[in-house]
Amino acid sequence: MSGPGNTGQQYTGKHRQPSGPGAKAPAWGGRAKPGNITLAAQLMVIAKEPVPGRVKTRLTPAYTPAEAAELAEAALADTLAAVGSVAVARRILALAGTPGRWLPPGFDVIAQRGGGLDERLAWALSDARATNPDPLVFIGMDTPQVTPALLVQAVEPLVAGTADATFGMAEDGGFWLLGLREIDPALVLGVPMSRSDTGALALERLHQAGLRVSMLPELADVDTPGDAERIAAATPGSRFAAHVRTLGPRVARPLAAASLAAGEQAFSPA
Repeated sequence: MSGPGNTGQQYTGKHRQPSGPGAKAPAWGGRAKPGNITLAAQLMVIAKEPVPGRVKTRLTPAYTPAEAAELAEAALADTLAAVGSVAVARRILALAGTPGRWLPPGFDVIAQRGGGLDERLAWALSDARATNPDPLVFIGMDTPQVTPALLVQAVEPLVAGTADATFGMAEDGGFWLLGLREIDPALVLGVPMSRSDTGALALERLHQAGLRVSMLPELADVDTPGDAERIAAATPGSRFAAHVRTLGPRVARPLAAASLAAGEQAFSPA
């Protein structure tokens, strides 16, 4: 998940607290109303602004870059809607880019920063922890089929203390969700991303830390036109499915090596 908002800073495993005369912690614009809080936890979405040519690049050339960005926006909107339906203390969007019409109210927006994806995830965890130490679950924008029930399943063991981490493997070998009872950026820093063994390596890191891990169902990411059609068929009422239907069926053609090299970075292989 590269793109705008990447400052090039390197995360070293220790959070840099705000300093200086005008420094202050991020505002809590995403805090749920007190009467609605049922889970003392945070839900965070890691996303890129859906800009043509910068998101869902593996959907091309079956879809044009503009169409791929439209599908990415629909997937992101579905993901944010699912998160927004869960009553938690705080909802966060860690964004590379600028918020758009797809962002609903009730979310704190923090900028992604760092170099590789593991660094950006580590920074996002630290920035969230700086103002709220509650358990945190984060997901990407590639699984529009995620439901509020799945998110609750990921959050509840952390709040109850029956698990130290929750984890969802992706079908392609990556992972679509990670939850931590105690926010520790070091658990993601240095994990190789965008590989067929990313999920296994991330899970191994949790086990090596001695954490009790509660597993969630395996989900598929939207990476290819075939993924898009399959996920749309499984979620006919979603925004994503509606957009896939509007654009019509597509036949994927092999990507050139150069296109693969320029592909996007995500939790799972891009």
